[in-house]
Amino acid sequence: MANIKSAKKRILVSKKKEMRNKAIKSKVKTLVKKVEAAIAENDKVAAEEALLVATSEISKAASKGIYHKNTASRKISRLTLAVNKIA
Repeated sequence: MANIKSAKKRILVSKKKEMRNKAIKSKVKTLVKKVEAAIAENDKVAAEEALLVATSEISKAASKGIYHKNTASRKISRLTLAVNKIA
């Protein structure tokens, strides 16, 4: 356990950031699952709506530094390709 005040603060701050990052990553995963579920049902309208929401959330996560910009771009690209393949 830390004895120095600054070390104690670092523990608290890093824990708070970890919880925030986990919450946002969890939200993104849920939204991605919604897009994939709509794709599995071949429901293009629902998939496009879910994609719009998921894309927005992934971009926000990347801008906050939770995802690297290339990772976010790759996720968005793969989802978009999958939605566009629906007949």
